[in-house]
Amino acid sequence: MTERKHKPQSNEEKSTPKSVDYSDQIKDLQSQLDSQATKAGEYFEGWQRERADFVNYKKRVERDQVQTHQNVIGSIAKKYLPVVDDLERALKARPTSGEGSTWAEGIELIYRKLQQILESDGVKEIKAVGEIFDPSMHEALTNEESPAHQSGQIIEVVQKGYLIGDRVLRPALVRVAR
Repeated sequence: MTERKHKPQSNEEKSTPKSVDYSDQIKDLQSQLDSQATKAGEYFEGWQRERADFVNYKKRVERDQVQTHQNVIGSIAKKYLPVVDDLERALKARPTSGEGSTWAEGIELIYRKLQQILESDGVKEIKAVGEIFDPSMHEALTNEESPAHQSGQIIEVVQKGYLIGDRVLRPALVRVAR
């Protein structure tokens, strides 16, 4: 057997560590980090888009619910508007004395209650007398000469119109000045 002799290291060899090249590993890790940062950005942007879509969806559902509620109330209110018209006509010809006046007060109370119910459900009267004719809110029955009014101004309301929200439930039937 041959004996190997151990060669003693010089001081220079002992003090100088072997230099290891990590530049390839650093480049690889930097590439992975960049790739993951890009994915994270894409995921974040996707999440933001989905969140915005969800917020828009909620707003659309709420708007649709309000619209559906108004449609239901509107269809019910339309059935009662002729009753309101009849009560108004009855009150215009109300008796002022005798037993009829007490009866008329009861009719007026019923009329006011019905108006309060409609108003609480968002049904509002369209103001028309003295206003300028608006075909989206008014329906002209006649077009008359009137020196006391300017052209296009409403002279008289023949039948009241009503709104629910911003939507016309029934246009006001009016007489318009030329």
